[in-house]
Amino acid sequence: MHDGQLVLEDPLAVALISASVPEAEGMPVRRLSSPGTVNALFRIGDGLVARFPLMSTDLAAVRAEAEKMAEFSDISPVPAPRPVRVVDASVEYPSAWMVTSWVEGETAEGLSDARHPLLAGDLAGLIVALRTEPLRGRTFDGAGRGGGLTDHDGWLQECFDRSGHLLDVDAARTLWAQLRGIPHPGTEVMSHRDLIPPNLVVSRDGRLAGVLDTGSFGPVDPALDLVVAWHLFEAEDRAAVRAGVGSDDAEWRRGAAWALQQAMGLGWYYERSNPAMARLGLRTMGRLLAAEELRD
Repeated sequence: MHDGQLVLEDPLAVALISASVPEAEGMPVRRLSSPGTVNALFRIGDGLVARFPLMSTDLAAVRAEAEKMAEFSDISPVPAPRPVRVVDASVEYPSAWMVTSWVEGETAEGLSDARHPLLAGDLAGLIVALRTEPLRGRTFDGAGRGGGLTDHDGWLQECFDRSGHLLDVDAARTLWAQLRGIPHPGTEVMSHRDLIPPNLVVSRDGRLAGVLDTGSFGPVDPALDLVVAWHLFEAEDRAAVRAGVGSDDAEWRRGAAWALQQAMGLGWYYERSNPAMARLGLRTMGRLLAAEELRD
């Protein structure tokens, strides 16, 4: 999927886990199929999972990720992974990696377009809960989404140039032009930062049952986590998320802008290497371009 991506064969993963994770002694290890783009995942027994970064990552960065995961888990209203062990890079695998607790359940990738009012309410509650965590002097780290919208103009231009065969690029350009200038509110809140369907565990009765990939937990534009409404829901359930969070018009439209920034890149970038992620991006773009609430 990415230039310079590390290759990890199953026998090596099993050997690394056996040598470095005492908690895994005697447990079966199996690779997990996942649309994720950051880690190779191996389930260990029933209660653990090993996360091997696909791009080489140093020990300090993985430790920092583990600390954020622990903080998220402490305040999340639903289960989230807790770090169990961090392992340094080795000759065999030139990246640090970690083992976390396993969160049981199915992710939201296969969610239908039907109404999901309970899930919408649960997600609004999650966003509100995360916002209550004190910043403690922390500010946006400048990585990825969550700062200024116009910082992403160059990326969006590349996405528009590469997506003509996938969607109505003229309409997407127009929508970005309408949304990009909405000013940052000047305040930040603690946020998950990547609330996409593969990172959400949903119960059989349609409730939020867990949150995954929490290692980027940090301060950003309050609108960023609202992308989840566009990735998952049609208009009525989006409105429920907005009402539950209490977003004003500017915040809601900035959330749509962040969803556009993310979705525009998923379609063309993962078109061949990760079709599930590409489909997610195109489905989200379809919702954004059809949304009555975004029309001027």
